[in-house]
Amino acid sequence: MSLLGIDVGTTGCKAAAVRNDGTVIAAAYAEYAIHEPHPGWAELGTHEVWRKVQDTIARVAADCHADPIQALAVSSLGEAVVPVTADRRILGPSILNFDARGAEYVSRIGAGMDASYFYSIAGVTPSNTLGLPKLLWIKEHQPELYEQTAYFLPWSAFVSFMLGAEPATDYSLASRMLCFDIDRCDWSQEILDRVGFDGHKLPRTVPTGTAIGTVSQEAADRLGLPRGATIVAGCHDQCATAVGCGAIREGPAAFGMGTYFCITPTFAERCDADMMLRCGLNTEHHAVPSKYVTFIYNQGGVLLRWFRDTFAAAEHRQAQREGRDIYADLIAEAPRGPSEVLVLPHFVATGPPGFVTNSTGVLAGVSLGTRRGDILKGILESVVYYLREGVDNLQETGITINELRAAGGGSRSDVWLQICADIMGQPLTRVEQSEAGVTGCAIIAGVGSGVLQSFEEGVAAMVRLGRTFQPDPKQHTRYQPSYEHYRKLWPLMRDYLPKLAALSRSDRDSATSA
Repeated sequence: MSLLGIDVGTTGCKAAAVRNDGTVIAAAYAEYAIHEPHPGWAELGTHEVWRKVQDTIARVAADCHADPIQALAVSSLGEAVVPVTADRRILGPSILNFDARGAEYVSRIGAGMDASYFYSIAGVTPSNTLGLPKLLWIKEHQPELYEQTAYFLPWSAFVSFMLGAEPATDYSLASRMLCFDIDRCDWSQEILDRVGFDGHKLPRTVPTGTAIGTVSQEAADRLGLPRGATIVAGCHDQCATAVGCGAIREGPAAFGMGTYFCITPTFAERCDADMMLRCGLNTEHHAVPSKYVTFIYNQGGVLLRWFRDTFAAAEHRQAQREGRDIYADLIAEAPRGPSEVLVLPHFVATGPPGFVTNSTGVLAGVSLGTRRGDILKGILESVVYYLREGVDNLQETGITINELRAAGGGSRSDVWLQICADIMGQPLTRVEQSEAGVTGCAIIAGVGSGVLQSFEEGVAAMVRLGRTFQPDPKQHTRYQPSYEHYRKLWPLMRDYLPKLAALSRSDRDSATSA
């Protein structure tokens, strides 16, 4: 008997079958593209991603005949949704959080409501990185699609729905939509009425770990899953990663190192709204009952992927043919200690506290002597500088972090983990199962199906901690001046970069028209 965890991310999906002692029986991964049909747009091709998800499930299921899958749960990226009909037909692509569409509706969402009052309801502030502005854009600009859509489903709910579950999403993913009342644990009719959105087009909300259906006969036969396997409501991918890291109580925080890098502290009581607003922090239900999380995040692996495709595309193709990890080769070129290149990681819309949408990335300090390893090291450092600034701001809230547990693709790199420890000045412990999100989903599936009695039992049985990377005091001291320079870079360029971003958009629009 095994439990299936599925994770649908921004650039790839994973699936793994796990015994209830934590042993991974089989795992699969598939990568897919982000499409940009127009300047400023960013979306996933739903049919393409769904094919890749099914392929990963089928590959894992084929290796589980001796340990049949009893239950499954899905985690996913947070803000994007899929439009579907009641009979499970896909109606269109999925707009990503850093897509520019919907920006004009943000001010309307919070209009007439005090910021603290809005936050007290939703646990977030109005932002175009969240779901509701995209839904309002669809309603106004694609009215036929809006009318045809029975449900706009977050990706976790969508995959579960397509496998046979009812249309239901958990509280953590509902929180990413900007219209969820986190105290009442239901869609906020007050917010929906203000913007004129039909709440019946949103799925039912349930606690993470709720059984929401069983695998249909058709899906079971097509994918090799057992008929009637329990489908359990999953959660936001960062919450699943936290579970898979064992970060289910106050103190330990997950450090997800995937497409986005995200530090996820856990806390038991909601913090003062004004204080959280000052720090630019959200409040979201954890996958674990009676716990909350907040996120300190920004671009991570997506920047490494940009570097790979920009500076080492041919080498990457060669490495793929040879079965080598190109990232290990590239990171090996990074110099020891702080890079001479200082990077502002504003390549797309940023995370907290600023949620900056009208900026661009910056490479500062480049000279004729600069090598690509210097640029890569500057990128690696900037990701951690961004997170450190958020952790420093966290102290005001009273939310504490006494341990960081690293997971995700980036956690496989000893070099990057040591950079993180040295800059943060805090130990980082690697979780042995680097894809902690699917382990977290397997634990959720076990709890929801009764295989496991609690999250605590699941973590004790299935989460294994590996090597701890201690900060080097000398390197931490060497990084301090670079960190201080980094903190000044955006304030110095705040007036200029929005103009550059607007000019860049204008140039792209002209090129598209031509």
